[in-house]
Amino acid sequence: MSRPRRTRVGIIGAGPAGLLLGHLLHRQGIDTVVLEARTRDYVERRQRAGILEQGTIDVLRECGAGARMDQEGLRHDGIELRFDRQGHRIDFPSLTGGRSVMVYAQTEVVKDLIALRLEAGAPLLFEAEALAVEDFHSTAPRVRYRHEDAEHVLECDVVVACDGFHGIGRRSLPADALRVFEREYPFSWLGILADVPPSCDELIYAHHERGFALHSMRSPKVSRLYLQVDRDETVDAWSDDRIWDELATRFAVDDDWALRWGPITDKGITPMRSFVAEPLRHGRLFLAGDAAHIVPPTGAKGLNLAVADVTVLASALVDWFAHGNETALDSYSDTALRRVWRAEHFSYLMTTMLHRDPREDAFGHRLQLSQLRYTVSSTAAATSLAENYVGLPLI
Repeated sequence: MSRPRRTRVGIIGAGPAGLLLGHLLHRQGIDTVVLEARTRDYVERRQRAGILEQGTIDVLRECGAGARMDQEGLRHDGIELRFDRQGHRIDFPSLTGGRSVMVYAQTEVVKDLIALRLEAGAPLLFEAEALAVEDFHSTAPRVRYRHEDAEHVLECDVVVACDGFHGIGRRSLPADALRVFEREYPFSWLGILADVPPSCDELIYAHHERGFALHSMRSPKVSRLYLQVDRDETVDAWSDDRIWDELATRFAVDDDWALRWGPITDKGITPMRSFVAEPLRHGRLFLAGDAAHIVPPTGAKGLNLAVADVTVLASALVDWFAHGNETALDSYSDTALRRVWRAEHFSYLMTTMLHRDPREDAFGHRLQLSQLRYTVSSTAAATSLAENYVGLPLI
């Protein structure tokens, strides 16, 4: 097999961030190589976020990656906040000048971007594990990687680490090169996929004395639901019947709404964490997406932050390669981090407003209910939630 030895931009990770960056640069005639440690099948099946902000929708459409999204994605014009056995809708278009979100799973975004890259004949190596990023403070950084039981070296002008929280990109940096900000939450999410039509037209965020619950969907026939569970909980402790019983309890309202039950096809536990590593540039090594930051999924920001990062970075790289202008590259970290911290704050507010913290007393619970009531009764508060949820401008 012929492997590329030299490229302008070496990209570690074939998730949405790495694939979209490669696609944006390829469209501008900039050579890239994408290295992915996992198999193609794993990458295309990995369950992650499913809510696309308006800005993410616009980027995918503009770069030619939105055709299937527009055919199969589900436009949502609001969400429901449910508490005290009552539902309260937040209408996005009326509060944000017509903007909305779309339900379209990350797995489908990844499939679309992989298909575009393979159609273009651009290098994409699966089961190619990056081992280290070397000489990133020089003008010729390198990625050492293992592929088909042998080690190889990819020489680059620039390396972009889009390889997630546990990836080698950030770990290649000395500890004193980063400022790390982190918060772990004392609970996790138990997430399921079920072969049953959704019980709602839009997402339901439920605050209950037993804990948070979220009703989402992947398609008109597949539901995606979540339960707040203890941080040390295991999937084995939750039978299908127990999951559905608990979901029904937490979503219960005083009208005739009912939760639809069906076969559960997937279960998983997701810990809740907020994390930011600054800066996002280190010489010729750039961090993007989960390699640089993690948000709790309550605000639906993870995938959207990754798209925002690489959209800004792609524009900066194009300017540099075409004109030798490094101004936008120099400001990439500051530009991206402004959006990252806004999303971190919104995700934190949504998480702390909706979840029951086992360390909190009755006073804390009353504060949560007060915030929820204010959010659904105040146009100003509802507008703030809606603006952050549909997404602020990319730059």
